[in-house]
Amino acid sequence: MRQPQAGMAPLPPQRKWRAITIATVVLVPAFWAMLAGFVAAGSDREGGVGNPAAAVAFGFAVIPFAFIALAFLSEHPRAPGAVLRAMVWCLLVGGLASAVAADVVTGFVAGIGAGGVTALRADEPHTSRSRALAVAVVSVYVFVLARTAGDLVLLAAPVFPFTALGVADHLAERRADRASAAARSS
Repeated sequence: MRQPQAGMAPLPPQRKWRAITIATVVLVPAFWAMLAGFVAAGSDREGGVGNPAAAVAFGFAVIPFAFIALAFLSEHPRAPGAVLRAMVWCLLVGGLASAVAADVVTGFVAGIGAGGVTALRADEPHTSRSRALAVAVVSVYVFVLARTAGDLVLLAAPVFPFTALGVADHLAERRADRASAAARSS
């Protein structure tokens, strides 16, 4: 049973990282299914994925569950609305990033990260700006990897979006702690 103050007290880092980890584990099969579907659809080879559209549809169907896990496990005070906003941001940013980057993987990372910004509970020192910057950094990183590294490296792409949000929040907490320590010592 949830305590009435669960949304008011700061979320301990262990719970935040548990939410990020579980949401990432849910996200990985969605990404791999979508990647397999898009590769099979664009390939002339026989074999592989028998029905690429089904693989892509499965991937899209699993994504909301990653946002549900992220919102509810991070104890977001308005989790259902956060999940809905996360899906809208995911589709908008992901579609735009895929069109600009001309690859699905960059769009996937950008869209999932943008959705994660709203799905992951934000406490006092966390800002949407720092989270958005983290999503932009990992999206550019994946974009560069897609052009320079081997295709095998891209299999790790679903690990980046939610992890970047956790790192951005951790850095914001450290900055806030340093600022409060400096204010106390003055």
